[in-house]
Parts: sequence; C-alpha cells; structure tokens
Amino acid sequence: MNESMEEAILYAKKYIEDLLSFFGLNTDVYATTEDKEVIELDIPSTHLNGFLIGQRGDTLRALQFTVSTALKNQNYSYTRVNVDVAGYKKQHNERVAKQAEEWFAEVKSSGQPKNLQPMSASDRRVIHKAAEDYGLTTESVGEGRERHIVIKPVAEPKDAEE
Repeated sequence: MNESMEEAILYAKKYIEDLLSFFGLNTDVYATTEDKEVIELDIPSTHLNGFLIGQRGDTLRALQFTVSTALKNQNYSYTRVNVDVAGYKKQHNERVAKQAEEWFAEVKSSGQPKNLQPMSASDRRVIHKAAEDYGLTTESVGEGRERHIVIKPVAEPKDAEE
C-alpha cells in the first residue's frame, strides 16, 4: 500500500471518529482497504446503530459522502469511501445478491432479458458482480432515479459446432 493511501485511511478514520464523538459516541472505527481504491470504514455495533444507519441506509450514505468530501477538500487522491455500521451494508448486500440469484435463474431458464426495478448504485454494483459468476451479462440503463439493471443471457458463440 503506498503512503498516500495509508495517509488517506488515517485521515478518514480520524474524521469519522471525530464526527461520531459529536453524537457522544467514542468508538474505534476499523479502517482498511480491500481493492486499493475504496477506503472501508467499519463502525462497531453500539446503541446508536439505528440512528447511524438511518432510514434505508440514508444516514450511512450521508456519512460516507461527508467523509469522501472531506478527503477531496484535503486533496487526497483516494476519496472513495465505504462506511458500514455493525455489518448492516454487508448483510444488505448479501440479501441483494441472494435475490439476484432468483433473477439470474429466471433469465437462464427463459433465455430472455429481465429489467429490474430502479435501485441504488451500490445495489447495482452487487448485482453486476454476482452476474459474472452466473455467466450472464448485465447493463445499467436509464438516468438518475430511473437507472436500473437489465440482466441478459450471454449469446452462445455461433461457431461452437466443431
């Protein structure tokens, strides 16, 4: 890991811990990076879980945006941040991936593309990633709040009859 990523992680960790202390929560946030681009900040489970997560993860996304903006304002080259509280996002992503398996099976058996309901960018990312394991292709289409995924069967190569 290069030095600037390490510095960005430390800055993000201290920033979120300072922010949490304003709400009376003095806790150690676990900070790491998995894919060398996104800073992962895991806030442990406390009595403020519901407050920090917010309705459908709204507060979580706001915390993420705030930390990312702070990194940009300090001119860090690493500004993508993923904030999770008590494994909420991890469990949510597992539920999305499990639901996607049903959609993948449907597309495989019918051979027809399937349009999904509009969803958040993070949910779309989970589905795009999961589709790779099923040999299907996915595409995000639409703009803004109407952006959604289309799951498509992979076309079989025409010259595979040798």
